[in-house]
Amino acid sequence: MNPHTRRRTVDWDDPAKLAARASTMSGLDYLRGMRDGAIPHPPISLLLDFLVVEVEEGRVVFELKPAEYHYNPFSTVHGGVTCGVLDAATGCAVHSTLPAGVGYTSIDLKVNYLRPITIETGLLRCEGRIIQAGNRIALTEAEMIDKQGKLYAFGVSTCMVFR
Repeated sequence: MNPHTRRRTVDWDDPAKLAARASTMSGLDYLRGMRDGAIPHPPISLLLDFLVVEVEEGRVVFELKPAEYHYNPFSTVHGGVTCGVLDAATGCAVHSTLPAGVGYTSIDLKVNYLRPITIETGLLRCEGRIIQAGNRIALTEAEMIDKQGKLYAFGVSTCMVFR
């Protein structure tokens, strides 16, 4: 093995079992269970290493600490990582308002990348909020900010609700 090679191992719970459990709970209760450690985080959250830390109806906050394994070939966090966390925050903001047995999916996501993210950036918070929600369509937004409140990325998403 190359002496400069790094290694990362990720373990996760069966996502089919997580989905089955999610279908029996309100979105708010499910996300609170994740936040509190009673429900395992989904594989993507563990793979990218971002966790839900705050949740209330219509609002969710994830935290991400940039790491080398997030880097692209230019030693900055890959835009796909940022986009993935923004997508999770916008979608989970919608999920937090849904009753048991009701699902959603993202229809679109538009992301503005405002500055590069590196390990030196430190802990980032990604807050997703509902802007407007109807019976079938919800418009959401999310922002990724550092401890000083500096904005690194912003996203807007439309989600479809399946009733």
